[in-house]
Amino acid sequence: MDFRLSPKEEAFRSELLSWLEQNRPEGYRAGEFRLPDTWEKRVQEYSRFQKAVFEAGYAGIRYPEEYGGRGGSLMEEIIVLELLAPIYRDFGSVGIIAHGMAGPTILICGTEEQKRSFLPRILDGSHIWCQGFSEPNAGSDVANVSTRAEKRDNEYIINGQKTWTSFAHIADYCILLARTDPNVAKHKGLSYFLVDMKLPGIEVRPIRQITGEPEFNEVFLEDVRVPEGMRVGAEGQGWQVAITTLMFERVIGDISMAALYADELQRMLNMARRVKRNGQAVLENPLYRQQVAQCYIELMVLKYNGYRNVSKLIKNEIPGPEGSIGKLLWSELHQKMGETAMQIQGPYHQLMKDSPAAIDNGFWQHLFLRSKGNTIEAGTSEILRNIIGERVLGLPKDVSRAVRREGR
Repeated sequence: MDFRLSPKEEAFRSELLSWLEQNRPEGYRAGEFRLPDTWEKRVQEYSRFQKAVFEAGYAGIRYPEEYGGRGGSLMEEIIVLELLAPIYRDFGSVGIIAHGMAGPTILICGTEEQKRSFLPRILDGSHIWCQGFSEPNAGSDVANVSTRAEKRDNEYIINGQKTWTSFAHIADYCILLARTDPNVAKHKGLSYFLVDMKLPGIEVRPIRQITGEPEFNEVFLEDVRVPEGMRVGAEGQGWQVAITTLMFERVIGDISMAALYADELQRMLNMARRVKRNGQAVLENPLYRQQVAQCYIELMVLKYNGYRNVSKLIKNEIPGPEGSIGKLLWSELHQKMGETAMQIQGPYHQLMKDSPAAIDNGFWQHLFLRSKGNTIEAGTSEILRNIIGERVLGLPKDVSRAVRREGR
C-alpha cells in the first residue's frame, strides 16, 4: 500500500495545521499545557476546543453534512485523528467513547431520529459518552452480560450493574448492552441501548485507581426506564451492534494511539537528551538508546498495522478479528514506554506531579501508572491472544490457549 498522501490530502493537512496554529489550547503551543486538575475542567476545556473543531469543519469528517459532518474521505479523517490525538490526550481523552464508539455505531446502526438527535451533539462536544458493556461477571466475555432489560409497553425497565465504566461519572449518555431474552443462547438475547445517564435509578460510584484518579466507575441501574426509541437495532440484535462498536474501536483506535504514542516518544527523546547521569545525557548511553529504539520499532509496527486495517475500510470491507492485533500492540507498547521513561529518570522517577524536582511535572509517572490498565481495558491481553490464535491464525482452541499459557 502506498502511504503517501495525495496532493489534495497534503493540502488538507496543511490547512488543518494552519488552523491549529491559531486555535490550539492556551499554553499548548509552548509545551506548558497540563492535564486540568478536575474532571469538570477537563470537560470544559474539551468542549470548548471540540466546538471550535466542529465549527471549523474538522469534526466528523466522513459523516454526512446533514448530521453535522463534512462528507469527506477516510484519509482526511485519519489526518485529523493523527494531528489532534495528542491534544485530546491532554484533556484526559474524555471524548474518546463518543467519537470512537458511540458516533460510528449510531451512524451505521441507528435510526434516522437517533442520528439527527445525537450525532451533531457528539461532533460539537456537547455530549460526553461512556460504555456500559463490562460487568463483574462479564469483562472480556461481553456475551455473558446479565443486566436485564424488560419490555413494558413502549419502554424498557433496566436492572443490573456495570463496572470499569470509564467516564461514567461525567457522561451525559451511555451505550449500554442488556439482556432482553434470557431463554436463548447468551449472544442472541442481547439488545443495545442509548441511555441518558441522568435518568432516575442510575447510581455511579467512582473507582479510584493507582493514578489517584476515579476514571473508572461502577454503575448501578435500578428500574431505569428507557424509551423504546433509544434501542439501537432490533431487539435481540445487541450482539451484532456491539461487534460494530468494538470493530471501530479497534481500527480507528489504532491510528489514534499510534499518533499519540509518536508524540509521547518525541517527548521521551527530549527528556532523555536533558536528563544526565555522570555528566552525560542519558540518550548517549547505548543501553537506553536501544530501549528507545525498540519503542520506536514497535510504534511503527502499530502504525502500519493500523493502516493495513484501515485499507479494509477504504475498500468498504468490514473490519475483522485482526483488529485484536492492534489493541495487543498498543497496550503492551504503552507499558514498555512507561517503563523505559522510568528507567531514564533513574531516582527521579519516584517524584510525582507538583513535586518541585519532578521531571516534566510528573507526566511520565502518570503515564506509567495509567498504562497498567491498558492490558485490561478493551479486552485483556490473554483474551486477545486467544482471539488472534483462534480467529486469525485458525488454531484449535486447545492449541491456541496452550501456546498462550507457555508464553510462546
